[in-house]
Parts: sequence; structure tokens; C-alpha cells
Amino acid sequence: MKKPFVTLDEVCSIVKDYPTPFHIYDEKGIRENARKLKQAFSWNKGFKEYFAVKATPNPFILKILKEEGCGTDCSSMTELLMSEAVGIKEHNIMFSSNDTPAGEYTKAKELGAIINLDDYTMIDFLNEECGIPETISCRYNPGGVYEVSNGIMDNPGDAKYGFTKEQLIEGYKKLMTLGAKNFGIHSFLVSNTVTNDYYPKLARTLFELAVELKQKTGANITFINLSGGVGVPYRPDQAENDIFVIGEGVRKAYEEILVPNGLGDVALFTELGRFMLAPYGELVTKAIHEKHIYKEYIGVDACAVNLMRPAMYGAYHHITVLGKENDPCDHKYDVTGSLCENNDKFAIDRMLPEIEIGDYLVIHDTGAHGFAMGYNYNGKLKSAELLKKEDGSIQMIRRAETPADYFATLDFTGLFK
Repeated sequence: MKKPFVTLDEVCSIVKDYPTPFHIYDEKGIRENARKLKQAFSWNKGFKEYFAVKATPNPFILKILKEEGCGTDCSSMTELLMSEAVGIKEHNIMFSSNDTPAGEYTKAKELGAIINLDDYTMIDFLNEECGIPETISCRYNPGGVYEVSNGIMDNPGDAKYGFTKEQLIEGYKKLMTLGAKNFGIHSFLVSNTVTNDYYPKLARTLFELAVELKQKTGANITFINLSGGVGVPYRPDQAENDIFVIGEGVRKAYEEILVPNGLGDVALFTELGRFMLAPYGELVTKAIHEKHIYKEYIGVDACAVNLMRPAMYGAYHHITVLGKENDPCDHKYDVTGSLCENNDKFAIDRMLPEIEIGDYLVIHDTGAHGFAMGYNYNGKLKSAELLKKEDGSIQMIRRAETPADYFATLDFTGLFK
């Protein structure tokens, strides 16, 4: 059973200053998890985690991770600017973008970020915009389907990302003629895997590719980026990944493939967002209505604006009714928000304790791709983000939006000023 990191008493105290709904993050859990990841890959002297900013784009979170030795994985100008504001720069930033607008490579290069090219055609685009840096990376797409443990995990052949192997070989050669001296390989093939097999399997794929690239191009390969894909157990009956087992599986592949081929000093990078943050964020919301028609509904003051994943993907997020953790789950509800869309539901036919108006609900595992995916449909406003600090105190790290924020980009006869 999933246990919230905030209690009913804590929430009753918090709402005196910060009304629901709000996202709240657990600093202690974030720091402990970052240290576990670092320990699991401590056998690789160049290891570094580049946190995927898109998962939780808040500078307070980035600062915590920076203090734990993490860099950032950025994919847009604003993510670069946020990293810069936190003091993250140079090779502590990995800039992995696609269909990249003009000017963003220039900013990445000014910061000294490692640029990770998504496509062969971007070589000329980058060169014309700001020149080729000495250290550069390219993203690989093997095509076809990707299988782990005899199960199909995803279909890279349908993904818009990355170079083919042939393009990668020619790309390395071309980049060397344009001044590149140090190379990296990057690949992201599968999202949110709850298996210890994915990273070791991906590592073997990329390690074998590195050997081939070295043989065919003579490139100096200095790092391999395993990117993201290590997931979290959203359902309470799922077993969580063991990052130490994963790290050991990658180490074994490293020693079997890279070391014998003269690549034993290659640094390993990761770009984990969900694994780093999802379990350490919760959306706290209040039951404000009930409805009894063909089904039983509980209406809460949060909606898909606050957490889009259930509406967008049909994703499961566990729900705890605070103060009723030990009560029998003998009532079947759809838990809904107020958007004028029928998919605005946090749970469908979910067995929960009896919910009364005024009860507080914790929606689990919203620390990554939760607040970040918010939007303003129906004129709904985004919630506050709070941080539960290691000493138990609460810090607001993003205030809730107001109508003035919503209207700030409009210029209409001064009506909204």
C-alpha cells in the first residue's frame, strides 16, 4: 500500500496558508533517491545524472538536485534559462532538443552545454548557426521494435527521434571534419519501464554501437548517455525498480563490451526525470461535491489542469483519503474534476473508503510530469507548488496562478489590467 508523505494533520495546517489544490514535494525523499542513484553507478568514475527538467521544471527542485551533484537535461530555451538561473552551466547541461528553433543552439553553446543532435540534418543547421563545438553528442534510433525480457516495450521505428546507424557513422565523420574532437552517444527508446532489465539491455545496445563507431570512424567516444526510461510503480501492487541491480547489470555489460575494446574510460550519463521525482510529489485536493446518477461521483477541487496524465493517457495514480487510510475500500467512485470534458477523471470505478465532503485526497506519484504538463483550458488556473523540507517545514516554491496571470498576455482595451 502506498503511504503519503503528508498526514491529515499536516494538510489541515498547510491549508491555512495554501488552499487546495496544491502539489507538494518531499525534499528528504528527493535527496535520498539522488544519493542512491549516484551510489549505484559509483563504479563509473565519470557518472553523472542530468535531471530531465521537463519532468519538474522548478528552480527550487533543480537547486536541490544540483546540491546532490546532478546536472540538467534541457530541451528548450526556457529550460536552458532556468538551469542558468540556478547556476548550472557548461558540461553540467545536456541540451537534447529536436526540431530545434533558431537561436537555441547558440544559447546552449554560450552556456557551454553539451549539445546532443537529434538528426543528421541538424549538423549543418548547428554549424551555420554557431559552429560545431569540440564536444558533441548524437542521438541514436535503432528502428524496429525494442524487446526486453521477451516482451515488446516500444516501437522506436515509429518514433521521430534520432539518427539511423548509417547516419550516425556518416555524421561522426562529418562532425570530425568540422572540428568535433570528443563524442557522445545518446538514446531513449522506452518510457517508464518497471523492470530491472531495460537499462542493462540498452547499455549493451549502445556499448556495441560505440565499439562499431570507434572502429568505423576513429572517433574519440568519451561518454554514453543512457537517457531516461527507468520508471516507477504507479500501482501499489507493482514492484519498484532496484537501482542497485540495474547499476550492476550495466556494469557487467560495460566490463564485457567496452573494457576489452579500449573504451574502459567512457563516462556514463543518465537523464532520469520520473525515477528521480515522481514518488516524491503528491497532488493534494479536497472533495467538494458528490453526485449520484448511473455511477457514484466525487468531485474534487483539482482537475486535469493540475494533473493531465489520467485524462491524456488513462494513467493510473493511486489515491489515499487522508484520515481513512485503514478504512475498508468498499465504495466505488469516479473521482472527477470540473473541466467541461468527460475524461477529466483522476480515477474510474476506483474502490475507496467512503468519501465525505471536505475530505482531503492525496493523489500519489505526481512529482514528475504532474504540474509540468498543466495548462489553462476552461480558464482554469495552475496550483501552487510546495516543498516539505527535511525539517518538516513547508516552503512555497511556486505561488498559485491568479486571474491577473491568465490575462497578462492579453492587450484588450485595458479591460484586464
